[in-house]
Amino acid sequence: MTGLLEGKRLLITGVITDASIAFHVAKVAQEQGAQVVLTGFGRMSLVERIAKRLPRPAPVVELDVQNQEHLDTLADRVREHVDGLDGVVHAIGYAPPSCLGAPFMDAPWEDVATAMHISAYSYKALVQATLPLMGRGASVVGLDFDARQAWPAYNWMGAAKAAFESVNRYMARDLGPQGIRVNLISAGPVRTMAAKSIPGFSDLEAMWGEKAPLGWDVNDPTPVAQSVCGLLSDFFPATTGSMVFVDGGVHFLGL
Repeated sequence: MTGLLEGKRLLITGVITDASIAFHVAKVAQEQGAQVVLTGFGRMSLVERIAKRLPRPAPVVELDVQNQEHLDTLADRVREHVDGLDGVVHAIGYAPPSCLGAPFMDAPWEDVATAMHISAYSYKALVQATLPLMGRGASVVGLDFDARQAWPAYNWMGAAKAAFESVNRYMARDLGPQGIRVNLISAGPVRTMAAKSIPGFSDLEAMWGEKAPLGWDVNDPTPVAQSVCGLLSDFFPATTGSMVFVDGGVHFLGL
């Protein structure tokens, strides 16, 4: 049986450990027939080790989204492994400690600027860097957390996600004529290393499972990974600029 992503060439960012949502996206994508290249930041040896735990070991290229040289050379370095890209996954986010948990009004601009750069502007920067590798029918998917709400402790990361959602719409507008789709998956809370660094995340976890009409398992990133792969496939040919909620239904309850 042919996989949903048979023959697709994908670049997936944001793998830190095998608990990362991005790792599970890569796993499901490979199971569905895709060829995957990962990006890593910082501890490259760790990411390379994690990449070997996929069904098929995946190559890893270094990418610091704040490093313009990394961005300028990304397409050439990806070309060493694949001759083009049919999909790009943005799973990158960071905010300094003052932007999470601390009083919202206290965060200095320098820290807010870092959060905005890495968590929102990097979406555009990544896509611009990989655009030479993409053609008609390509799909870009970003991982989001619903920024329409003011979540406890999420603070400036929430503001950065709101910017992220806006960037998604503008990129979808500008890249649509080239036949490139740009969408977000707004996921419920998943217990990753990044999530554990968010103050009050355990409260969100507890609430989500109780409130979600479909239920929600914070230890299972598979529903999110499968949904990302759905948007990367050819089965959403006319969907762009959208935010698809994969959260068990919490987003529509008005809590």
